[in-house]
Order: sequence, then structure tokens, then C-alpha cells
Amino acid sequence: MEKSPSTNPIAVIALGGHAFLRSGKEPTHEEHKHNAALISKILMDLVERDYNIVITHGNGPQVGNLLIQNEVASGEIPPQPLDVLVAMTEGSLGYILQEAMLNEMRSRRIRRYVETIVTQVIVDPNDPAFHNPTKPIGPFYDREEAERREKELGWKLYEDAGRGWRRRVPSPKPIKVIQRHTIRDSARTGHIVIAAGGGGIPVIKAEDGRYQGVEAVIDKDLTAALLAREVEAEIFIILTAVEQVYINFNTPQQQPLGALTIEMTRHYLDEGHFPAGSMGPKIEAVLQFLESGGKRALITSPEALASALEGKTGTHFVGRL
Repeated sequence: MEKSPSTNPIAVIALGGHAFLRSGKEPTHEEHKHNAALISKILMDLVERDYNIVITHGNGPQVGNLLIQNEVASGEIPPQPLDVLVAMTEGSLGYILQEAMLNEMRSRRIRRYVETIVTQVIVDPNDPAFHNPTKPIGPFYDREEAERREKELGWKLYEDAGRGWRRRVPSPKPIKVIQRHTIRDSARTGHIVIAAGGGGIPVIKAEDGRYQGVEAVIDKDLTAALLAREVEAEIFIILTAVEQVYINFNTPQQQPLGALTIEMTRHYLDEGHFPAGSMGPKIEAVLQFLESGGKRALITSPEALASALEGKTGTHFVGRL
């Protein structure tokens, strides 16, 4: 039997938005299972290093598919609101990854359990994002259909690079993970916890104190960073498409970054090296974690995780060098 899991450090891992679905592949159940099995093998590096782990993940493609299902079946079945779709994908993707992790650990004779927690995240009803929706979701429409939906449903739709009109929803900042204590206690016990999928379900506190889901999408990396602090993680890891973070990315002056302090990271961010549409939110999440007291963070690709944990690659972030 392994040493008592309660003494092991916690690692929070944020999987990329397409961890379950490869580019160009059909979104079948088999495809999701295949990719969950691959990422489970990779995450064993952390399990076998005696980390207690909490896994977060994206759900953009899956929520997009459910929105299309809403559209197609609207004449037969009442459409579900966005917060419910986030909950549905938290459960379904959590189940797929949970099964894959259990199977991988059993094959290695590792005695741990895996649990998925459908997670609610409090946001501020006065967050400016509710007045300026920026997150594109769902299918594209022509102008006539977009205008009809704006009038009848109150949606905000915007023309998207000549591809048609698309709905945009608010992306408020996460304030508090409601299930944070349950997630932390389960991780400390040694269970592998899958939580806050897709940034978690956005909820506000109504005037009477009740929780109420809202039509919004929270940035998954910001929620992961918040959760990492709330469960007192030793390390916050973001797995993405690149092995390291770069400055001057995709230019002749491209340069990989190995180790950065908070000050260096903020400097490069302010210089515009990390655009909002790509690496920016991940860097913001790392800074949020470190500036709120987190010890260290890592950004790398899934394939390079083992080498990055040994310090051979990846971009490592600390409060000071």
C-alpha cells in the first residue's frame, strides 16, 4: 500500500479544451474514450509521484454540440439553458475520464478511487461581462435568423469573420467554488477528483440568498487557478498544445521561456506577448494563482509532462527564482 495519501501534495491539472476530441475527428463516444485513455496514461506520472490530483477540463466542443441538439430538437423537446448544458457536460466528460483513470490505475495495481464532482462557481451579478458578452458559442446563423433570435430570445449575436452570425454570452470572473471543501477533502484522502469542468456552472446569489444558475461561461483556466488556491495545491499545471510558453511566438525572434518569476511574467504579458485569444488567459490564470499565494505553476503539453516534471522542459513559474 502507498504511504498515507493525506501527507501527499495536491496538484491541480487543467486540461486543454480539446483533451477529449482531436482536431478533425468526429465527436463520437469512442473518440472521447480513446482520448481519455491517452490522457489517463499521461497523468499517471503525477499519480506515481504520489501527488493527490484534482483534474479540471474544457467542454467547449461538447457544449457546442448540445446547443446544436437544442436547435434540432426544439420542436419536440424544450431547449435546456446554458448552465444546465455545462452541468451535463461536466457529468458526461467526468464519467468518461473517471472510467479511463480507474482502468489505467487498475492495470498498474494502483489502489485509488476517482470521483467526479459537478461544480458550481459563484460569479458577481454586477460583473461587467454581463453587459459586454464576449464568449462565442453555438452554431452560426444568417443575418435574418440572428435578428429574429435577438428580438425573440434576447440573445446577443455578432458577425464572426464572414462566417455568419454567432451568439455571444458573458464570461464573468469566478469568485468562489461552492464545492471547494468537498474537493479539497476528497483529494487529501487520496481520491482523484475531477471537478470544475468547463470552468464550472456559473451561479449568482439571489437577493433571498438562494443560488441561481445564469447564462454564462466562465474561463476554465481562471476557475482552475481559483480552485488550486482553494484546495491549497502545491503546484498548478496547465496542459496545452505547446511544450513551452514563448515570447515573439511564430516570428523569427521566437524564444522559449524556461523559468519565470511573477514580475517577469507580468512584464511579458504587459508587452503583449500573450494574446487574449491564445496564451493570455493561461498566463492570467498562472498569475492569479501565484499572486494569491500559490507556490509554483507549470505550462507544458501533455506529451512533455514527464520531462517537464523533471525540469527538462516546460515553462515553470514561481514567486521568485
